[in-house]
Amino acid sequence: MRRALHLLPALGLALALGACGLQPMYGGGGSGTVARDVAAVSVSPIEGKAGYLVRNALSDRMSAAGQAPARFRLDVRLDEKLVGMIVRSDTSVSRERRVMRARYQLVDLASGAILLDSTADADAGIDIVSSEYAVIGAEQTAQDNLAKDLANQIVTHVATRLRQVETAAAPRP
Repeated sequence: MRRALHLLPALGLALALGACGLQPMYGGGGSGTVARDVAAVSVSPIEGKAGYLVRNALSDRMSAAGQAPARFRLDVRLDEKLVGMIVRSDTSVSRERRVMRARYQLVDLASGAILLDSTADADAGIDIVSSEYAVIGAEQTAQDNLAKDLANQIVTHVATRLRQVETAAAPRP
């Protein structure tokens, strides 16, 4: 009996959360509407090596639920900078900052309407050491990681927007 009394607050909390209208974004898993919509996004080519990395990361994440005929197009413009952050008294740089910024638009292929126009950015710090190979390796690793980070941000935002569009288009009971 005492155990049942301890479960009452948890039961009340579960009922309150269910009534608040929160629903999982990927409800239904890979066969859910948001997952199918995300899989129906084609990613336009993006210039440069960083663009290649971002496009591949986006394509990997968008096709995780499977393949679907393209209903949406994602256009991405990428801006990347490598800036010296800490300069020594002899004017040599001891730390760099790599910054990637993406401006992207989600376009409905049927109507040509822009469903989403936004930006995402990510940055990483790189220590400059005496070995050129280590610095080049660190810069490339930072570029790879930033591309993945941007892709995660973009896919999350695209999925959120597609969920909003789906919810708005759904008939109300």
